[in-house]
Amino acid sequence: MNDRLTDEERKELPDSVYGLPDRREYPMPDAAHVRAAEAYFRYCPEDLKPRLARAILAKAREFGVDVQSPTVLSYAQE
Repeated sequence: MNDRLTDEERKELPDSVYGLPDRREYPMPDAAHVRAAEAYFRYCPEDLKPRLARAILAKAREFGVDVQSPTVLSYAQE
């Protein structure tokens, strides 16, 4: 599965599928993108990591993805 979106595809996505909707960053419209967001989590600004971690876990539940990253899991509990 491809986890790359074109600029046009990104523009068409609703804010609700983004891990950080106000910044329109970390799109998660499907399971492949949830895994990509988990993989790129380390690049998220420190102050936004708890919010992104919770968004990743919510989307993971929605798409049946098992989040493996202890870092994401620990930030989600903050």
